[in-house]
Amino acid sequence: MADDAQTTAQTTAKTTAQTAADQTPPDHAGADRAAAPAHGEPRKTATGKAAEIEALVEPTLESMGYRVVRTILTGDGDDARLQVMVEPLDGSIVDVEGCADCSQAIEAILDVEDPLPGGYNLEVSSPGMDRPLTRLSDYDRFAGFLARVELVEPFEGRRRLKGELLGVVDGEVSMAVDGMDWRISFDEIDKAKLVLTDEMLKQAQQAAKQEEKQAKKAKRGKR
Repeated sequence: MADDAQTTAQTTAKTTAQTAADQTPPDHAGADRAAAPAHGEPRKTATGKAAEIEALVEPTLESMGYRVVRTILTGDGDDARLQVMVEPLDGSIVDVEGCADCSQAIEAILDVEDPLPGGYNLEVSSPGMDRPLTRLSDYDRFAGFLARVELVEPFEGRRRLKGELLGVVDGEVSMAVDGMDWRISFDEIDKAKLVLTDEMLKQAQQAAKQEEKQAKKAKRGKR
């Protein structure tokens, strides 16, 4: 199983991370709010068999300094495809090496626990800029960003909403939709993700430039 998945996992982790790792939206709430895992908070990161696998690998990934953003399992048998999105616990950008490290750790665990009989393809990646919002805290963390939210059941004739996130108020997700403030229970949300905008790209580019400057400054200081 692991032998079948190892080459695919490592290669996919690198190629996926290269296209997505540098495209993470700035964190308006700051890294401190996302600094530690909150196991008791509401979240929708995985379902079914994927949730079982996530429970197996999450403790190890957290000990390595990473949070699972989402886990999806599609197909079965040798065609099974396991997708795991990860990010550092401090809310920073996961790089190619980080994805590869997480991939190797996940493979090692699955080899021992064997939750997927037969071969499987493992993909480990960054959430990217249009990241899924899978934890209640995400709606605070990315307040001010545009998001698409799909409800479990229609409310007032609408199941899909698009608007600006306003954070979490009294335990409910608040967002501005068509000039009105909506309050939505986290349980009522089926899935949600950020919407890629020009402003988001601009902020991400500015953040990347700032990180590059700091890295160069640190490098000069070591000489």
